[in-house]
Amino acid sequence: MTHDTRRPEHRSLRVLVPAVFGAVVVASALMVACAPGSAVVREPAPATGAPAAQIVMEGRLERDRLALVALGAKQAEAPVSATGRWRIDEQGGRVSLVKGRGDEPWRIEQKNGLLRVAGDGGDATPWREGPFVARPLDNAFLRYGNRRYRGELVFTATDSGVMVVNRLPVEDYLRGVVPLELPVRNPAERAALEAQAIAARSYTYIRVPSGVVDEPVSGYNLVATVQNQVYGGADAEHPVVNEAIDRTAGLVLRYNGLIVDAPYSSSCGGRTATPSEAWRGVREEPYLQSVDDIDPRTGKPYCDISPRNHWHADFDEAQLQDIVRRALQAGGAGNPRPAAVHSFSVPARGRSGRAANVVLRTERGDVTITARDIRAVMRDARGAILNSTYFSVDRESRGGGRLNGVTLRGAGNGHGVGMCQWGAIGRARAGADAREILRHYYPGTVVGFAD
Repeated sequence: MTHDTRRPEHRSLRVLVPAVFGAVVVASALMVACAPGSAVVREPAPATGAPAAQIVMEGRLERDRLALVALGAKQAEAPVSATGRWRIDEQGGRVSLVKGRGDEPWRIEQKNGLLRVAGDGGDATPWREGPFVARPLDNAFLRYGNRRYRGELVFTATDSGVMVVNRLPVEDYLRGVVPLELPVRNPAERAALEAQAIAARSYTYIRVPSGVVDEPVSGYNLVATVQNQVYGGADAEHPVVNEAIDRTAGLVLRYNGLIVDAPYSSSCGGRTATPSEAWRGVREEPYLQSVDDIDPRTGKPYCDISPRNHWHADFDEAQLQDIVRRALQAGGAGNPRPAAVHSFSVPARGRSGRAANVVLRTERGDVTITARDIRAVMRDARGAILNSTYFSVDRESRGGGRLNGVTLRGAGNGHGVGMCQWGAIGRARAGADAREILRHYYPGTVVGFAD
């Protein structure tokens, strides 16, 4: 999850500074939902039920919240088209700028804080302050960045280019999230998809303000990457997932009457983690406990079906020195020199058994990496972060009085907090329904309507 500007410390995200999106934030990459695999991309199934901004639930009509999802920032220009009739207005509908048909391409350009719409044939509108809003007509999908999107696209001028935000109902946003956060499953595993839809909706509602979003709109409350939840627009949709979203429409997780933040990760390795084991500056929550995830029938973790639940990682002498350098930089050192490593140890563990810290004894002193930084600092040769902090030292090699290599053996993939996605699949296979799955991973919570 998460994929993360509004994280489990329960600070409300409102409007973000546009320059933040696109920045490389090492810590935030650890605080997001980690998808257990790639989704199968199919033709999007049409939304069912009421119009886009409304959903019908048990005989009552409710207005859906509108998510503002940042798709890009610092864009020199933003190409936009559609699958049918569409138009571009200056926000608020004051001025209609362009009426388009199908794949006819237009682009939004920025100059000195102003925007204009330009076509390939040399046509262009006057420069205006904006924002501009692209709106589909006749049930068309908008296109941006080779993807199709439901809802509207809002283009805002920033100091560094054009910011592109997809504005759409939360239920439609989830159609582009759930299949990327949990692979499309067979019908026997539908309960896992339903549990994922409810958890993702709760995660979203915590970050999306209630009430109608009126124009003018500026900023966003979610990004389309692992900083929050991976979002692929209409091209990511799948009929089986859309059915799970429709079956759970409007349902969220509550604890003591309040909607809860619901982080999730790919696989927990047999026991979930507490928030403080994964993130800095967070408070523990009663519904985010470390819970056992062992299948009593087999004695193995429910998530053992994950192809990445068990792993090993090898670090040679040069990589160990790189770990020391990154650890010192994370601690504020500007340009630390390489240092030979003499030992590698895990002196303390958290409630779930995950490493609370790692200590590397070097020729110039001890370097301690706290749990919140371990995965980002201990990257492999390709730059990929460590699968999890649920590991032990399996093997060491030495020579010349120094450590030449270390092999770690671990379990789990992701931060481990909240729902274990592969565990949810395993539980669904064992006959659990969505509510049973969620009760296990978020103890004390109940499923109820959001509003």
